[in-house]
Amino acid sequence: MDTSTSLGNRELAVAKKRALDAAYFRKGIAVAALSSCMYALYTAFVTAGQLFGVWAGWFDAFAPSGLLAVFILPTIASGVNDVLSAVWATFFTAGQGKLADLGRCIASKPGVIVIAAAFIGGPIASAAYVIALSQAGTLAVPIAALNPAIGAVLARVLYRQPLSPRVVTGIVVCVVAGAMIGSAGLSGQASSGMTLGLGLALLAALCWGVEGCVGGRATCMIDPQIAINIRQLVSGVGNLCLVLPALTMACGEPLGQSYVFVAQALTDKSSVVFFACSGFAAYFSFMSWYRANSMCGTALGMAINGTYTFTAPLFTWIIVGLVLGFDGYALPSVAWVAAVVNLVGICLIAVNPLDMVKKDGDRDASA
Repeated sequence: MDTSTSLGNRELAVAKKRALDAAYFRKGIAVAALSSCMYALYTAFVTAGQLFGVWAGWFDAFAPSGLLAVFILPTIASGVNDVLSAVWATFFTAGQGKLADLGRCIASKPGVIVIAAAFIGGPIASAAYVIALSQAGTLAVPIAALNPAIGAVLARVLYRQPLSPRVVTGIVVCVVAGAMIGSAGLSGQASSGMTLGLGLALLAALCWGVEGCVGGRATCMIDPQIAINIRQLVSGVGNLCLVLPALTMACGEPLGQSYVFVAQALTDKSSVVFFACSGFAAYFSFMSWYRANSMCGTALGMAINGTYTFTAPLFTWIIVGLVLGFDGYALPSVAWVAAVVNLVGICLIAVNPLDMVKKDGDRDASA
C-alpha cells in the first residue's frame, strides 16, 4: 500500500513538474514574440528619428553616397539610440533595486561573457544594422533576420549541437529567402548603396548569431535585467567611444566634428523623442530576447524573435510611411513574399511541424 501510494505521489509530482515546465516554455515563447514586436518598433522609430530636425538638414547637406552620410551619421544614430537605451535599462535596474547586482555581475565570469557577446552584437552589429537601413531601407531587415540560421550553424560548431535534416532544410529556406531579397535589392531600380546595405545587414546577422549563442548561455546564470543593462551600456559606449572614432578616422573626417554632431543629435527636441522611443523599444526587445533564450532555448528564442523579418517592415511602413507621411517605405511584392519564406525557414529551424499535430501525450513520449 505504501509502495503504491509512493508511486502515485511520484507520478503526480512528475506530472506537475511537466505542467510547470510546459507553462514556463509557453511563457518563453510569448516573451520571444514580444521581443519581435518591440524590435519592429525600434526599427521604425530609429528610422523616423533620422528624418526630422538636424538629421534632415544633415542628410540634405551631404552627398547621399558620401562617407559622412553613409557611415558617420548612421553610426551616430546607432550610438544615440544605444545610449538612450542604456539610460532606460539603468533606470529600470535602479527601480528594481539591482544596481549593486549590476556592479557584481560585471566582475563575474558570466558577466565578462555577456560583455564580450554584447560588444559583438552591440556596437558592431547595431552600427552595421543602422547603416544597412540607411542604405537599403527595410530590405535590410529580412537579411539581418538570418541570424537564427547563422546561430544554428554556430551552435553546431561551438557546442557540437546536431543539425537535423529539418534544421538544415530551414537554413536552406532562409538562404533562398535572402537570395530573393537580394534579387529585389540588386535590380535596376536599386539605389547605389543597396549592395553595401545588404552586405552590412548580413554582417549584423552574423554578429547577432554569435551573440545569441554565447550570450544566451551566460544569461542562464545572470538576471536578464542585469544582462541587458550590461549589454546596452557596452553597446552605447562602444558605439560612441570606439566604433565612431574608428570610422571617422578611416573616412578622413575631423573627430571633433563627429562629436559635435552627437551633441546636436542629443539636444535636438524634434528628433530625440523618436530616439528615446527607439531606445526604449530596443531595451525591451533585447531584454525579452535574452529572457526568452533562457526560458525556451536559444534556437527557438532566436527563431521567434526573427519574425521581425515581417513585423519590422510592416511597422516601419505604418509608422513612417502612413502615419508620418514619408514615401519610399513600401516594400516590393517579392520582398514581402521573401519575408514570409524567411519566416517559414525560421520556424523549420526551431519547430518540428509534426509536433504541431501530435497529441500532448505523444509529444511527451517523443521528448
